[in-house]
Amino acid sequence: MATLAPSTRNGRRLAFVEQPQQLSDTFNRAITYMRISVTDRCNLRCVYCMPEEGMPWLERQHVLTYEEIAHIIRAAAELGVRRLRITGGEPLIRRDLPRLVAMLRAIPDIEDLALSTNGLLLPEQAEALKDAGLTRVNVSLDTLRPERFRDIARRDGLDKVLAALEAAERYGFHPIKINCVVMRGKNDDELADLARLTIERPWHMRFIEIMPLEGSVEDQTAWYMPADEILDRVRSIAALEPTEGPTGNGPARYYRFPSGKGTVGVISPLSHNYCDRCNRVRLTADGQLRLCLFGDNQIDLRTPLRGGATIEDLQRIFRRAMRIKPERHHLQPGQTSAALIALSQTGG
Repeated sequence: MATLAPSTRNGRRLAFVEQPQQLSDTFNRAITYMRISVTDRCNLRCVYCMPEEGMPWLERQHVLTYEEIAHIIRAAAELGVRRLRITGGEPLIRRDLPRLVAMLRAIPDIEDLALSTNGLLLPEQAEALKDAGLTRVNVSLDTLRPERFRDIARRDGLDKVLAALEAAERYGFHPIKINCVVMRGKNDDELADLARLTIERPWHMRFIEIMPLEGSVEDQTAWYMPADEILDRVRSIAALEPTEGPTGNGPARYYRFPSGKGTVGVISPLSHNYCDRCNRVRLTADGQLRLCLFGDNQIDLRTPLRGGATIEDLQRIFRRAMRIKPERHHLQPGQTSAALIALSQTGG
């Protein structure tokens, strides 16, 4: 159902025009945030994300063009979507990404445009992305040790990630969020060192519970550390004060050291479910509207889009999709999600 809103020109009321109704699901959650995957490919092979040999990649013709993505977002923006996050795989391996950023930034009512990246290619692209209208970045950083970085990511690149954080600060991205997937026995002895980054730098370190994805469930279950234990480790530095989080859409709970310039957050999809305040959907690289980031409920947008779907047609599909958006995910440690989601890019 549409609502009527007054149209004005030069301060004069002209007429009433129809405005699409705010998109919401059957649990009365308004959908205001969309994650946009621009590629399924990645230049790392993180142990918690994918096999070392990679996965069967999408064929090029199945991946949405930038023009197709923008068409979908124009439809979503008219329904109340205001915040966007560009993800992958690794989004910066997609050619000419600043062009998509500029296209999305030009869409009326889009208020926030962010990027999740592993950082390897960000130093070379940061300036162009900022000029195109990118607002802020999330950078993955699971360790501060070069040899451990290679063990986790199965590639070298820690120096490039650290350079990416410096570049993000230099070009004025704000806030700068750092995502660390915590793995017991692999990087949990670095939690204090990573958290200390927020004392001297205005960065926001978020520790993420590992999710049991397909491929190495046994290892991932052994690596699991709940958020409350993560916080206890971080408190070994100093007391943590609860605080408001930085701008964004993520489900993190935030804390601050008394003298800290940044914050420490935890994202806890297993130990502290946050589905009750879910405000998001995900557009996959091949044009599927995924309704839960950790589930398999999805609607095909690519087929109707390439069949000539108008903005109104897409909006009708969005509304129908809301009928099957689940109330919550039901993952528990030791269970798997059939959706292979890069958890290093979880969060807002």
